[in-house]
Amino acid sequence: MKWMLTTCLIATCFSTQVCAQIREQEQVKEAGTVLAEIMRVPDKGIPTSLIQEAQAIMIFPNVVKAGFVVGGRHGKGVILTRNEQGLWGFPVLLTITGGSIGGQIGVQATDLVLMFKTRRGVENILRGRQLTLGADASVSAGPVGRTIAAGTDTSFRTEILSWSRSRGLFAGVALDGSKVKIDHSANSAFYGNPVPPTEVILNGQLPTFPAAANDLRNQIIQLSPLPPPAK
Repeated sequence: MKWMLTTCLIATCFSTQVCAQIREQEQVKEAGTVLAEIMRVPDKGIPTSLIQEAQAIMIFPNVVKAGFVVGGRHGKGVILTRNEQGLWGFPVLLTITGGSIGGQIGVQATDLVLMFKTRRGVENILRGRQLTLGADASVSAGPVGRTIAAGTDTSFRTEILSWSRSRGLFAGVALDGSKVKIDHSANSAFYGNPVPPTEVILNGQLPTFPAAANDLRNQIIQLSPLPPPAK
């Protein structure tokens, strides 16, 4: 009886780990899909020139916001950064949470893309700390289209440019105050346990890695073939 119970527990644990790994793989694949779909329409996508200058990119597919007077926000995503040589590393899995109070009602699912113009903007994440958007780093709505209009110059003074794609109706949306942090359990499921150090993943120094991680990395490399020096 004890042998059967032990076998069942091992099987359940293994099944849970496999399910978690599959879930995180789908999360990384979905991030790539979001970026591809946004860039597929040049007149409405993120200017490629900005991606070429980016020091880090966060992608949060399907961030859910719901509220009636008091609103909440939660989602999962990834971050990829350049190393000191300007080369892209592998994705680290994240969570984003936040809330706001105001005249809001409804539910909305939004795909978010955040582009960091300087490496300083992601220092908290690199150190394993929480990043509060708007407090730790300023955020502005990013321009869209093939070219960058002169009127968007003011947004370039901020550390982070943001883009969103919404599927739903919502009022009173604001990005400031959202908190981003590393999802350690998700990274463990995705990369295996023990999970490699965050800086090793972000620097692209993994000897082995999931195919989904390499696919997303290559996707961003193709969008930004010219590695600028870190700022």
